[in-house]
Amino acid sequence: MSRLEAKKPPLFTSEPLTKDTVSQSLSVLSGVLKSCYGPAGRLKQLHNGVGGYVCTTSQSSAILHRLSVSHPVLRVLTASVQNHISRFSDCGLFTAIFCCSLIENFKSLNVRACTVVKISKHLLSLCMDYLKSEACGCRVSVDFSSIETLLCLVRSILTSKPACMLNKTEIEHLTVLILKAFMFTVPCHVEANAVLGKCIIVPVKGRRVADSTVLPGLLIETLEIPLAKQLAIKRTCSNMIKVALFCVSLSGDCFNPEEGTVAVHHGISLEMSELNQLLNLGKQLVNDGVGLVVCQKVIHPSLKQYLKENHVVAVDRAGLSPMEPLSRMTGSKPIASICLLSPSSYGSLKDMRVQSVASKHFLHLIPSHTSVCSLVLCNRNETAWDELKRACETAEHVLQLTVKEPLALLGGGCTETHLASYIRHKSYSLSSSSLEDVDCSWTQYQLVTDGFCRSLESVACSLNHDGGEILTDTVHGHCWFVPSGFPSDSNWSDLVSECGCRIKGKTENLKWRLLQGQFGSPVKQGCPKEPLEKVADFLTLDCFSAKCSGLQVAVETANLILDLSCIIEDQN
Repeated sequence: MSRLEAKKPPLFTSEPLTKDTVSQSLSVLSGVLKSCYGPAGRLKQLHNGVGGYVCTTSQSSAILHRLSVSHPVLRVLTASVQNHISRFSDCGLFTAIFCCSLIENFKSLNVRACTVVKISKHLLSLCMDYLKSEACGCRVSVDFSSIETLLCLVRSILTSKPACMLNKTEIEHLTVLILKAFMFTVPCHVEANAVLGKCIIVPVKGRRVADSTVLPGLLIETLEIPLAKQLAIKRTCSNMIKVALFCVSLSGDCFNPEEGTVAVHHGISLEMSELNQLLNLGKQLVNDGVGLVVCQKVIHPSLKQYLKENHVVAVDRAGLSPMEPLSRMTGSKPIASICLLSPSSYGSLKDMRVQSVASKHFLHLIPSHTSVCSLVLCNRNETAWDELKRACETAEHVLQLTVKEPLALLGGGCTETHLASYIRHKSYSLSSSSLEDVDCSWTQYQLVTDGFCRSLESVACSLNHDGGEILTDTVHGHCWFVPSGFPSDSNWSDLVSECGCRIKGKTENLKWRLLQGQFGSPVKQGCPKEPLEKVADFLTLDCFSAKCSGLQVAVETANLILDLSCIIEDQN
């Protein structure tokens, strides 16, 4: 077939970072993300150009998923951040803002890109070595014998999501629930290959957040079993409930005309034959002592009635999502055929009840030893509930990451400013051999270091959306916020009460500097090795694994973009 239009040659763009369109697009993206950052971040409403669902959010996962980015440079950046979010769930905005700031600061330097990349890699290694060292002054050890640090981690995540529309009482209620749900997923007996369980979020929209609750086991919504009815369930001799789990349809419509033709003898009804086969299946289930049948798809009404008459509870249309946790919880194996039924496929439950939560009725399946739980999540409207669900999933993932690496970093901008002070301190004592390793001059190293530190500090500055000044102290390198509306000649020590992470109070005479300044002072003495004296209070903490990954992704992505010399785009 001949072409209707001549094939266009590919579009070559050399030195893309020197183009105004890239700079403007990067600046716009950076501004959007910075305005969303932190507890006081501004909300964004995203929808496509022809209407449809409107998403109100300040979370990076929702923003980057729905934001249309056309330029290849920005697509590289957003793809890197989305990949980080898919692996860690947290610190997406930190990663994106830091990456944008690095690119903007580095490309304004009169230093070759290859030299900038070498120096920034060296600075990144300094940061990672410091964060993973025992001498790090911006990290906190997480002690699982006490829940205070874990509560601080979860509370910090919920507080930073303003679109959830939560007050302080609701935040505290949900913080405890999320941690309780996570504890349910931790196995009671630790084995060599121990695996964390699963928390299922049950949606209840249009109700108070205070109605949210967490229950061990699994909730399956049901409309057919009256709330007041006492369930007459067949049990085994050990008082357990035997469970059969079907992932195949039990509706009797197994034959699909599109798959071919079936030859049927005269006088034989195909529908009755299928129904008899289903009833024979029901008889085998009853004879095997099964008390609960859960089907992912539809159960034929006659089979359901037969099972009910024999004190077997039948639940159909369960869907795909509860199948895996139900299989794990009961030990049952999903049955994929009505012809081959093996007793080894059955599982067991300790008990089953009808549970009313808010305006919905559920079957509450209670196992003997559970690593599966149900978090009944309520919020006032659909928009706030969607945002809250994402926040709860993030909090659960952060707790899982913390089990693997029981550390946390100070939040509220303090890790960023402390790292910037540390890097500046190290840069002033850099040896000549280190300069030779990086293959740069002293001036080049100081220029790139300053751009790196100002990028870190710009992330901390992004937390401030209401004016005022942002300070850092020259002793601990923490971040402090001065409210707006005070005269410029005011004594800063009289205006601050605690640092951004709340671990440091105004208990000593500190010297300050503005974060907007071009050059900073080195930190004069390190933070305490393990700053645990106020962990019991409401600290602001960040996930250690997520932030370390975000730091690496931001620097590596910025280096990749800075090293781009040409972009080739297919226009066809």
